[in-house]
Amino acid sequence: MTNDKVWFLTGASRGFGRLWAEAALRRGDRVAATARDVRTLDGLVAAHGDAVLPISLDVTDRPAVIDAVRRTVEHFGRLDVVVNNAGYGHFGAVEELSEDEIRAQMETNFFGALWVLQAALPVLRRQRSGHLVTVTSEGGVRAFPGIGAYHASKWAVEGLTQSLAGEVRELGIRVTNVEPGPYATGWLDATRHSAPRPDYDHVRDSAGTFDVGDPEATVPALLAVVDAEDPPLRVFFGRSFEAVRAQYLAQIAEWERWQDVALEAFGPVRAG
Repeated sequence: MTNDKVWFLTGASRGFGRLWAEAALRRGDRVAATARDVRTLDGLVAAHGDAVLPISLDVTDRPAVIDAVRRTVEHFGRLDVVVNNAGYGHFGAVEELSEDEIRAQMETNFFGALWVLQAALPVLRRQRSGHLVTVTSEGGVRAFPGIGAYHASKWAVEGLTQSLAGEVRELGIRVTNVEPGPYATGWLDATRHSAPRPDYDHVRDSAGTFDVGDPEATVPALLAVVDAEDPPLRVFFGRSFEAVRAQYLAQIAEWERWQDVALEAFGPVRAG
């Protein structure tokens, strides 16, 4: 695989986005790096010069997203890898969520990702090539109490991109959801919180500690995914598999226990 790729990467100011942008640039790729505050990208430009196109971008602004992708293609001539990384977490029990809080969560994590995908797709369709990578989460395939807004946004993205993968595969476009577990990226420091109700203190009190991964270790993993001839639709980063596997086996067992009720709900079989 050639390493001369053009990337469009959101949320490049810190965390995974910054690490992955730096890794792509180090190996000779070119990167359109976006951040809300474009000044946070000065270090990338200083280190890598014209290989970086810094763009100020709020992914909730659909016209701005479309313009950012247009600028990228005009500047670099094509687009090979789109990494949908911008997002944040919101903590709060479902009853604690305000309308503004849940809307803001969905605007960034779901609609922001959708606008990036929609902006990139016409370019990739014309090329008949490209890779759409969306950072969802372990929390896009399982859920914990107290973080329902975040899970809702990530589960929505997972469903959207699974449909998308089936729509664009014959067009030469590949789709991958990267599902990280907990990492020491400072993600918790950037989370938002609803006003707590005492009735849900037991949820907060039961939150345990957990091991966190080294963000640097995700670099070769991400490059392996984007360089793969046949990349996965879903891939965990970290040690999520066993816990998710146990949850899904329990879910399947529950469906099986209730299968007689499910079949009764169908009614008499009729010819279609």
